[in-house]
Amino acid sequence: MSNEQPLLLIISSPSGAGKTTLTQRLLERIDNTRFSVSHTTRKPRDGEQDGREYHFVGKETFEHLAKQGEFLEWAHVHGNLYGTSRMEIERAGDARGLIFDVDHQGARQIKAKVPDAVAIFILPPSMTILEQRLRGRASENEATFRVRFDAARNEIAHYGLFDYVLVNDELDEATENLTSIFRA
Repeated sequence: MSNEQPLLLIISSPSGAGKTTLTQRLLERIDNTRFSVSHTTRKPRDGEQDGREYHFVGKETFEHLAKQGEFLEWAHVHGNLYGTSRMEIERAGDARGLIFDVDHQGARQIKAKVPDAVAIFILPPSMTILEQRLRGRASENEATFRVRFDAARNEIAHYGLFDYVLVNDELDEATENLTSIFRA
């Protein structure tokens, strides 16, 4: 067992740019890499399980954990609270890497506390394609779509605080590029 901390890889993007798919593909390609499961106050989507995609908690529980300093990062996003427990790094043990799927606010907080974390921002090829991807989700009603699409421009404006920017135009190529960044 190694005493070294795993590579902390922050992956961020506007909703619909493909970070969840790319994260899954990276986890499948890189042995001994873990996904950091965040806490959220949002309701689970169909097929999501507590402890796998997120730790789903009530607002009161989340706010208590935040007040106690239990989060490495946390933020209000799309009307819900999201946060990463400090315990996720400890749970990673001797893993080769720990992947965080967070927004630009979370990325900024993690980089402030762990400067050698590597931050990657995933961009869609265009806003038109982003709109098509969001509308294609079964989980998005018009109100949710509007909130996420309107927030995308603001999120994209923060790409400059990331170490790498990756355009997810062709999924296999984006997967190769993400894998190369991790290995480098």
